[in-house]
Amino acid sequence: MLSRYQPIADAIATLFSPYAEVAIHDLASQKLVYIANNYSQRELGEDSNLNDLRFDQHSQVIGPYQKRNWDGRQLRSISTVLRDDNRQPIGLLCINLDITVFESAKAALELFLSGQQLQPQPEVLFQDDWQERINTYIHQWLQQQQLTLAALNNASRRMLIETLYQQGAFNGKNAAGYVAKILGIARATVYNHLKNIKTS
Repeated sequence: MLSRYQPIADAIATLFSPYAEVAIHDLASQKLVYIANNYSQRELGEDSNLNDLRFDQHSQVIGPYQKRNWDGRQLRSISTVLRDDNRQPIGLLCINLDITVFESAKAALELFLSGQQLQPQPEVLFQDDWQERINTYIHQWLQQQQLTLAALNNASRRMLIETLYQQGAFNGKNAAGYVAKILGIARATVYNHLKNIKTS
């Protein structure tokens, strides 16, 4: 009866290849009866070593829990109880997911994004960088308004342009054109908004 679950084991192992190994254990014999993508180098018919697992008649899923493969790779595992037509437990389907590559990627990203070697922007380069100041202010304003550039409508664009004007963002040469480019609108539209602001 456990053979009916073999295609499920194959499907899971194929979907998450090469990182997932799926094993089926027979509870009656306490033996390993099927394994897909066998990277743990286990043999069919060997002892399942399920003595540490505890489940009752209502158990469905056990885990997830951590394991260590023979070669040192870190695994995250989860088991589900397989039942017969009378709802009696007859086996376990165990998925072992090799997370070593993900842990390595996580460590690399944390190191790369930690910013430990970042230094403050050098004033000699950024003291006159009005583009940098506009970028920073627009980003902060969008966060405060809980908006994105793509979500801006005509009213919110006018509000942003007015706020930028109040902050002196348009003192730089070609600043209006730069803001228009960021907002995805014509430069003339920015000039019109500025004209209305100045005359209001």
